Amino acid sequence: MAASSEKYDIVIVGAGPVGLLLSVCLARWGYKIKNIDNREVPTLTGRADGIQPRSLHLLRNMDLKRPIMAHQPAKVYEVAFWDPQSGGKGIHRTGNWAACPKFIDARYPFTTLLHQGLIERVFIDDLHKNGADVQRPWTITGFNNDGQDKTYPIEVNLKHMRTDEKEIVRAKYLFSGEGARSFIRDQLGVKIRHKDPISHVWGVMDGVVRTDFPDVKMKCTIHSDHGSIMIIPRENNMVRLYIQIASSTDKDFDPRKQATPEDVQASAKKILQPYYIEWDMVEWYSVYPIGQGIAENYTIDHRVFLGGDCCHTHSPKAGQGMNTAFHDALNLAWKIHHVEAGFANRSILQSYEAERKHIAEELLDFDAKYAALFSQRVPSAGEVGAASEDNIDGAANEFVKVFKSSQEFTSGYGIFYGPNEFNWSSDHSAQSHLFNPKGNTVRVGRIMPPANVTRVVDANEVQLEQEIPLNGSFRIFLFAGSPSKTQRAVADFATNLQKKKSFYSTFAREDIASVSYHERHNPHSYFFSICTTFASPRDRIDISKMLPPILARYSDHVYADDVWDPKVPDAKAAAHAKLGLDADKGGVVVVRPDGHVGCVVTLVAGSGTVDALNDYFGAFVSKPIGNGKPQAQL
Repeated sequence: MAASSEKYDIVIVGAGPVGLLLSVCLARWGYKIKNIDNREVPTLTGRADGIQPRSLHLLRNMDLKRPIMAHQPAKVYEVAFWDPQSGGKGIHRTGNWAACPKFIDARYPFTTLLHQGLIERVFIDDLHKNGADVQRPWTITGFNNDGQDKTYPIEVNLKHMRTDEKEIVRAKYLFSGEGARSFIRDQLGVKIRHKDPISHVWGVMDGVVRTDFPDVKMKCTIHSDHGSIMIIPRENNMVRLYIQIASSTDKDFDPRKQATPEDVQASAKKILQPYYIEWDMVEWYSVYPIGQGIAENYTIDHRVFLGGDCCHTHSPKAGQGMNTAFHDALNLAWKIHHVEAGFANRSILQSYEAERKHIAEELLDFDAKYAALFSQRVPSAGEVGAASEDNIDGAANEFVKVFKSSQEFTSGYGIFYGPNEFNWSSDHSAQSHLFNPKGNTVRVGRIMPPANVTRVVDANEVQLEQEIPLNGSFRIFLFAGSPSKTQRAVADFATNLQKKKSFYSTFAREDIASVSYHERHNPHSYFFSICTTFASPRDRIDISKMLPPILARYSDHVYADDVWDPKVPDAKAAAHAKLGLDADKGGVVVVRPDGHVGCVVTLVAGSGTVDALNDYFGAFVSKPIGNGKPQAQL
C-alpha cells in the first residue's frame, strides 16, 4: 500500500452537484482540494434537471448563470394542471398557475431545466480554471480521524476503480457527496430515518416526442382515469416524463419492480388521451425506488461531513434534490472557510447540521404530502376547481392547494434559518435595542430582498444584492438614508469602524498597504465588503464630499436609491422601503456570505451602531472585539 504523503484541506467524495459546488467555492477561495468520483466520465444524460429561482440567483452571484444559460435550457413560467373529464372522455386542463408567483419577489421567476451533466460541466470548467480537477474513476475505501496530525487529522484511503492503484492522503476535512448509497455515511454508522413509511417506484424518461398535447412545453401535473404523470420540458426539444410504477400501498408491492421504456410509453399514451404522443428518440430512462428519508446526523466530529442525497431522499416531483444540495454545499463552504482563515471559532461548524437538517425536515414533510396527493385517488371533474392566479382562493383540489401553499419554499425564497449565532432576529437573545429597528421588514434568516439601485460612479442600474460576488465575505449594506439627515451618523459609523478593537479593524488585511487601487470588494478586509446606498438621486451624490475616506474607498459600491419598484410604487426610495427602513434615517443590514440576512441595526450618531455590530460579530469570531465582554448568543 502506498505511503501517506499528500495533504489536502478537504477531500470531497462525489462529483455530483453538492460535491462540485463545494469544490468550486473552496477552490476559488484558495484551498487545496481533492475531489474524486467513481464514474469514468461526468453525467452524460438524465438525473436531476431543475434549477429553482433562488438557485439561479445564487449561480448569478457566482458568475455561473451565463454558462448555464448558454445551453439554452427550457424555462418554465407556468404549471398546468390536467384532470379527468367525466364520462371517460380523457383529460382536460383544469387550470394553470405561475411557477414562481408574483408574491415571491424573485429575480428569475421561472424554473430552469437542463440535464445534470450540463450543469456539472459548468462547475468542472470553473474548477479547472482554479487549478483543480476531478480525479476519476477513484473511490474511497476507508478513513480514520486518528488525530496523528493535529492539522490534518483524517487519513483517507483511496483506490482506482480499474487498476486497483491505492493512495493514502491526509486531510483537514472529508465530505461525502456520494448520494444515497454513501460509504462514508455507513462507516460513520449514521442511520437514515424514514419520515414517511410509504415508498414509491418511479419511472423517468427523457426523449424527443411528437404530440398534439398543447402544454408539452410547460410543466404539467396530470391525473387521469389511467394513472398520473408529470411532464417537464427540457433543452434541445426534449421532454421528461415522470410516472409512478408502484407504491408500497399496493397489495402486491415490490420495491424492485421494473418497467420497460415501452411500458412507460404505453401508460403515457393512455394517460394523455384524447391526445396522442409518439417518441422520436429516448435519451435516458431509469426506474428507481424513492422514500422520504433523512440522516440522523450530518456530521459526528465536525471533520467528516455529509451533504446532498446521502442526507435526504425524497421524490423528484418538486425538483428539490439538486437545489437543496447546492445550499448544503454553500452553507458548509463559507463556514469551513471562516474557520480555516482564522476568522471564526471552530464551533460555528455545528450550525451546518442545525441549519441544513431543519430545511431538509421541512422539505420531506412537504414532499411526503405532495407525493401522496400525486398518487392518490383521481379527483372527479366536479371536484376540481380552477387553478389560476386569478382564483387564488377558489375551490381547487387538495393537490393544487398544496402546490400553491408550498411555492415560496420550493422556489428557494422561503428558506429560513432560525435564531443562532449568525441570525439575530427579534427572537434572539441579543440585548441592544438597536437590533431589529421598529418598522423594518427584513426577515432575518432569509435572503435579502432584491432591489435595483443606480451605481453612482457609472450611472448603471444594478441589482444591489448581487453587487458583492460570492467571495466568502460578509456584506455590510449601509442604507444611509437622506444625506442631510444622516451626515453625522455616517461619519460616526466610519470613525468607529476604524477603532482598534472594532470588528472591522481587528480583521484588517495584513497587506493593506499594498492593496491594488482597483480592488473593489475587499480593500481593507477579506471578511467584509461595504455597500452604501443613499435615499437620494444619483446627481446629488458626491462621494468624496459625502463619505469619509474609509467608505469612499468603496466608490464602486456607492449607490443612489432612485429606481422605481412596482412592489413599492409610492416609495421615494424603493430599496429602503422594501426593507422597511426609514428613507431619512436609514439603517445597516448585515448579510451572511450565503446571502441570508444576519442582522439589522439602527443607524445612529455616536458609537452605538458599530457597538451593536461588535456584539454581533463577537458572538462567533476568533478574536476579542469591542469591549471584550462575552457576547449574546444562542
